[in-house]
Amino acid sequence: MDFVSPVLDVASRICKCVCNGADYVRRLPQNLNSLRTETEKLNNVYKDVKERVEREENLEKKRTHVVGGWMERVEAMEKEVKLLLDRCDEEIQKKCRGIYCPKNCHASYKLAKMVREKMDAVAKLQSEGSNFQEVAAPLPSPHVIERPLEKPVGLDSLFQEVWRLLQDERVGTIGIYGMGGVGKTTLLKEINNKFLEPSINDFDIVIWVVVSRPTNLERVQETIRSRLQIPDDRWKGSEDDDKAAEICRILKTKKFVLLLDDIWEPLDLLRVGIPPLGDGNESKIVFTTRSADVCGGMAAQKSIKVECLEEKEALSLFQAKVGEDTLNSHPDIPKLAEMVAKECKGLPLALIVIARAMASAKTPEEWERNLHKLSIYPKSLPGTENDLFSVLAFSYDSLPNEATRSCFLYCSLFPEDYQIPSERLIQLWIGEGFLDEYDDIQEARNQGGEIIEMLKCVCLLEAGTTSFLQEEFLKMHDVIHDMALWLACEKGKKKNKFVVKDGIRLIRAQEVDKWKDAQRIALWNKTSIEELREPPCFPNMETLIGCMTSTFPSGFFTNMSIIRVLDFSNNKLLTEVPVEIGNLLTLQYLNLSSTMIQCLPIELKNLKKLRCLILDEICLCNPLPSQMVSSLSSLQLFSVKSLPSHLQIDEMILLEELDQLEHINDVSIILTNILSIQRLFGSYKLRRSTRSLKIEGCRGVNQVQLSLCLEVLILNDCAELEDVKIIHFENEVVPSKFPNPQCFNHLLSVRIHRCNKLLNLNWLIHAPKLQSLHIAHSEIEKVIEDERSEGSDLSLFSRLIYLTLRNLPKLESIYGHVLPFPSLRRIMVRGCPRLKRLPFDSSICMSKKLEKIIGPRNWWDGLEWEDQTVMHNLTLIFSTH
Repeated sequence: MDFVSPVLDVASRICKCVCNGADYVRRLPQNLNSLRTETEKLNNVYKDVKERVEREENLEKKRTHVVGGWMERVEAMEKEVKLLLDRCDEEIQKKCRGIYCPKNCHASYKLAKMVREKMDAVAKLQSEGSNFQEVAAPLPSPHVIERPLEKPVGLDSLFQEVWRLLQDERVGTIGIYGMGGVGKTTLLKEINNKFLEPSINDFDIVIWVVVSRPTNLERVQETIRSRLQIPDDRWKGSEDDDKAAEICRILKTKKFVLLLDDIWEPLDLLRVGIPPLGDGNESKIVFTTRSADVCGGMAAQKSIKVECLEEKEALSLFQAKVGEDTLNSHPDIPKLAEMVAKECKGLPLALIVIARAMASAKTPEEWERNLHKLSIYPKSLPGTENDLFSVLAFSYDSLPNEATRSCFLYCSLFPEDYQIPSERLIQLWIGEGFLDEYDDIQEARNQGGEIIEMLKCVCLLEAGTTSFLQEEFLKMHDVIHDMALWLACEKGKKKNKFVVKDGIRLIRAQEVDKWKDAQRIALWNKTSIEELREPPCFPNMETLIGCMTSTFPSGFFTNMSIIRVLDFSNNKLLTEVPVEIGNLLTLQYLNLSSTMIQCLPIELKNLKKLRCLILDEICLCNPLPSQMVSSLSSLQLFSVKSLPSHLQIDEMILLEELDQLEHINDVSIILTNILSIQRLFGSYKLRRSTRSLKIEGCRGVNQVQLSLCLEVLILNDCAELEDVKIIHFENEVVPSKFPNPQCFNHLLSVRIHRCNKLLNLNWLIHAPKLQSLHIAHSEIEKVIEDERSEGSDLSLFSRLIYLTLRNLPKLESIYGHVLPFPSLRRIMVRGCPRLKRLPFDSSICMSKKLEKIIGPRNWWDGLEWEDQTVMHNLTLIFSTH
């Protein structure tokens, strides 16, 4: 009987397996329904995760590998489930008639078991997807950032030498030195960009830092911190030594290249946080300086001097900048061009600046006269600043009039490497009286714009960056800046005529005593003055700029008998206006924008000669003093573009006071209710004078009326606004649907934000000079309605430079037809999932103006194109940030 027990055990197990298998098969229809239901639930979880991922990717983040792998597994699982369900449906169709009795039990068992397993796998994926705390992480910083660079001339051999040294394990620090404007920064940019080549992957990160003067350790550390992506919790509030330790900790784990541009004095790299090179550290440091002594002070193992160009290279550069049209305008000009180029002694910056100055000279006589002017300055350029300035001053002397020259010299009041807001610069020129030949502020502003373009054209100014709000900035090359300051101080003979102090923590009283002959003083970046024994005397001072300057000594403003300009804008350390400013009766320009000033003294009423008062983004806690504005009888320009949300000013009273001013003709203002808007446009003087208008938070307003003279229009958070109407000076109101074709000739910038009912923007068709358009958080479906634009001017958006479209979920079209966009430089699209086409054809590529298209990668990849060549060409300038 011993054999019976094992047999029974085996039989029991077989029976159990058969029963389990039969149970799988019997429950197959029920499990199929469950699998379909669970798969649908998984699909919903997948959609939720995908939407979260897309939102994060629109914020410049990258999905995590875990989430990416999960999404791929879900997509694969959905395909597998579909195939399995199809097979099961076929098997069920083969069942015995009347009951579920499969003809092939083994096949049905395998399918039923697979269904059960898939149900478990689907449930597991559901659980994983429902528990993701983080779906995306910030994108890592690129190992090198490309620097804009024209093709270098005459630097090939130097580049090859530096590059060879970078491969030499024995050389860690390389110094590049030479006179200003000789091409050191160009060479450093070429080195930086070489690391962009895919085949060069020897280093983990390349860090570019502009040091400039005076050396600012905090600014250097901040630049390196940005590249290393050190989080705020490890940085903010830390002491300099702690910041250096954090930088050092990270750099010790990397093989890095540190490129330091424009060093004026030895920089203590240990204080910055740069770990010592050598002893197994294969990182590299390359820096530029004007002084060979700095190379020694920085312990450079190799120092390379950048010399001026050889005659052939210099002539090639000079001819390229003068242009073939000028060179071919007369047979004698090429020979004269050789003679002028020789006067520049191969200095690239001088060649470029003077070539631009000569570009408009089309006759031999003009060239001979200009060559004579140039030759009367010292001919040799041994490397001294004065000789360099003497050459560069030729372009300054060639400026057409004294006003333009004064405007140029004024730029030297800004620190080196400073991004100068062009609008602020022009306002300062107006306040100084440089443009006084124009009675109308708008005419003076236009002339200021022309002067800026002229200075840019002859390379005395350069285009700077452009902010997110499309504000234009300017910059001045270091050498040009130094030359301008040298000229402003009468070629160095009056050292303190123009005083510019940047980042000096404390200025001693003895230093202030030397300013008694100063004409203009500019204090920047946390510069402060110690308390003085007695009020200083500034009998010749016309200008005081105090940006990021803390409190001034008592009595500092007492003796300024001819002061014209006070500019404290962007001074976050300034909390109150010194009362004695009310006694500066000659003051014509006062800018308190972006300060922490909480109230304005009533004494400002005394400033009867004040022409410009600018109060943008001022942190007032109290309203403007009553009758203060109307007491400023000479006021021409008034600006208050934004105010703290808690400050309730009486807009009607302010408008009444502005309306009383005889000379007012340039107003920038924010209004928050319909009565104020009606009051503004009910006044002929105010609507003619209003240049910039911001309408914000207006409730119960379904339409607004706009003046033809507006240059800047901002509509913000006007939830019920539906239409825009246009006021003609004859008091005729024309609906925006049928505007006069030339009604908005002055409008340059439009920003529309959170105006969900403002769906008709066809009035923009008749803004032929529109340069910037920003639309955000709106329900708009089309920027321009096709059916209402028939017969419109073909120059639609022909001047548009910047186009920004953000968070417009219903937007489907910018315009229904192709537009040339001959001026467009940058377009940004974010949060516009339905926008599938851009109104571009091959002409947008031919214009060569478009610099960047910014948007999410998934949006760009989903765009539809009629011409794939256009898509291919524009992909080269597409960026996600």
